[in-house]
Amino acid sequence: MSTGNINVSVENIFPLIKKFLYSDHEIFLRELISNATDATLKLKHLTSIGEAKVEYGNPQIEIIADKDANQLRIIDQGIGMSAEEVEKYINQIAFSGAEEFIEKYKDQEGEEAGIIGHFGLGFYSAFMVADKVEIITKSFKDEPAAHWTCDGSPQYTLEAHDKTERGTEIILHIAEDSTEFLEEGRIMELLTKYNKFMPIPIKFGTKTETLPLPEDAAEDAKPETVEVDRIVNNPNPAWTKAPADLEEKDYADFYREMYPMQFEQPLFHIHLNVDYPFNLTGILYFPKLSNDLNMQKDRIQLYQNQVFVTDNVEGIVPEFLTMLRGVIDSPDIPLNVSRSYLQADGAVKKISSYITRKVADKLKSLFKNDREAFEQKWNDIKIVIEYGMLSEDKFYDKAQEFALYPTVDGTYFTFEELKEKIKANQTDKDDKLVVLYASDQEAQHAYIETAKAKGYEVLLLDSPIVAHLIQKLESKFENTSFVRVDGDHIDNLIKKDDTTISKLSDEQKETLSGLLTEVIPQDKFSVQLEAMDSEANPFVITQPEFMRRMKEMQQTGGGMFGMGNMPEMYNLVVNTNHELIVQILETKTQKKKERLINQALDLAKLSQNLLKGEALTEFIKRSYDMIK
Repeated sequence: MSTGNINVSVENIFPLIKKFLYSDHEIFLRELISNATDATLKLKHLTSIGEAKVEYGNPQIEIIADKDANQLRIIDQGIGMSAEEVEKYINQIAFSGAEEFIEKYKDQEGEEAGIIGHFGLGFYSAFMVADKVEIITKSFKDEPAAHWTCDGSPQYTLEAHDKTERGTEIILHIAEDSTEFLEEGRIMELLTKYNKFMPIPIKFGTKTETLPLPEDAAEDAKPETVEVDRIVNNPNPAWTKAPADLEEKDYADFYREMYPMQFEQPLFHIHLNVDYPFNLTGILYFPKLSNDLNMQKDRIQLYQNQVFVTDNVEGIVPEFLTMLRGVIDSPDIPLNVSRSYLQADGAVKKISSYITRKVADKLKSLFKNDREAFEQKWNDIKIVIEYGMLSEDKFYDKAQEFALYPTVDGTYFTFEELKEKIKANQTDKDDKLVVLYASDQEAQHAYIETAKAKGYEVLLLDSPIVAHLIQKLESKFENTSFVRVDGDHIDNLIKKDDTTISKLSDEQKETLSGLLTEVIPQDKFSVQLEAMDSEANPFVITQPEFMRRMKEMQQTGGGMFGMGNMPEMYNLVVNTNHELIVQILETKTQKKKERLINQALDLAKLSQNLLKGEALTEFIKRSYDMIK
């Protein structure tokens, strides 16, 4: 037996380990199982090249919780260690790694302290939950087993042991404040979270299985049951296999395995598989997505060599794809550093660009191979594509081949197709292409019908980021403007050379303006007289495109500062060629004039869903009075 002191230069490192990583103390089990996995995979490699003259067999890692003894044990059948190797790897290398880690990050707070992963801390994370740790280990070489013990002080003991089977057993004497890690439910939670897809089978207890009855069994025969090892992980998840070896069912089954509470199947998947200039595998799934920008993100899981690290993949996966689901596994992502370092890392930027390109290529191939199916999925995936077009210029360029612009009639165009369809009819007198769109087909129905009566196409762009998107599209497409169909009366939206002559004289217009000013609230409406088609409505309420768009953009982040708090202001366009306007002018009594103006104004408000509360009640009462 030997005793010794671990060389400590960071003052009392064990309390520091526990305190520094307290919010993340559950990762100790992941670290110890990762070490056990590494030891097993090293043995596999050495046997495969003939350096280890032992039988590899079918090793597994076993977790045993003993509440009576207050112990949690992690047992592997891997490469094991001799006493000299324990001295080297536990007392020197592993500890110096833990010491360096603590020294570097112990004084940092906030963002910089948000360490991802903590890989490299390894074995000594055991002291976050244990006040004493033992290692019993036997090397695959013909050497005596060793027994190392440390109670969280710099002193340790190292002595021989009678263990005869190769591998390592870690015994954690769980501290009083960490007894939750002896509970079966808590351990299962951690194993499911961190080790669900580890490459070596992990046993945690046993389970009862019912054996199938033989074909010739009697009717009243009861099936036999048997106790079998409870293996808690899937060592060969779908993403570790070649795409050629998987069928659609395999991808669907894996999705259910990752998201057992998700009942809807994903729309399609993208299998990532690259080994140069970095290593990365994974599968991303496109779920059905709503227009809700606050939908749950963080559904993509990041792994390093099948070990779960985080489901906050910001900086690794482009922001617009964080609404997807799936898994990414890369040994090349540095995980023991702060998030700001990660986002600046060159390898990570390449990975992000690769994922963007791969997703764009998949979307393009889906569009080319089966456009009809792609169109049917458009409403479920458009929020991701539109977000990508806004935030990633490289994605925007690729998206021109598959981004769709649906009309209110359910026809889908790419922008080039749309341009070709409308350029003859929707180019104004200044040679600018005017793209009309609606954001709410029901609320803007009257305006849509007016535009369609002129032979115009009206797009249906109803996602919450549409104001930002069209701002970007206008900056990209030359001589093109997007105008919501209720932004003005139709002749002003697409101004042609032909102008309609007003039936009213200048004197009548002046009289009409005076009447309207007396009745219509000036703080809500800016009144403008227009000579329009006599069949057009007498009063049309519009909201200026620029003002409305800036308000919408600020509500979803962006736009001009202060616009979001501006009061609602509308234009009231009065059609001087409508017979009701002539009737108002010719009406004898002031009271009847006011009633006609209010009725026409309320009808215009009604078409814009602006008539509510007391005003709606008054309108209904007035309407009944007028038809008595």
